Amino acid sequence: MTTSPFPSAPLPSGSVERLAACKYVLLTTFRRDGRAVPTPVWVMRDGDCLAVWSVADAGKVKRIRNSGRVTVAPCDWRGTPKGESVSGVAELPAEQDTLHYLDLMKRKYGLVARVGLLGSRLKGPGHRTVGIRIRLTE
Repeated sequence: MTTSPFPSAPLPSGSVERLAACKYVLLTTFRRDGRAVPTPVWVMRDGDCLAVWSVADAGKVKRIRNSGRVTVAPCDWRGTPKGESVSGVAELPAEQDTLHYLDLMKRKYGLVARVGLLGSRLKGPGHRTVGIRIRLTE
């Protein structure tokens, strides 16, 4: 794993466990002008952080590169919030962490994840994926 440029902060009791147990979370990233952009995503636990997987050229990845500020909340597959959001800081870790996140995703989501990954591979070599590490701060 790579060293995070973001300082560690105490976590609310059970937030990582609670969010990682969800099937979907609403990952909200922020545009340069401060507008929030919510996106429902699969989530996995990686130690004291949350892990998310995305296509490398997705808008959320661009916004995380610009500002790592995010919020995360439980939601359904459509993105309807099902609980309170928690603030966090997101970063794009090294490639070996992305591979680790793919393994975590396959374990948690099983066949559905494998089919989704196959679809990404069929789009061609220029269609890269990236892991997103989220450290909760609230």
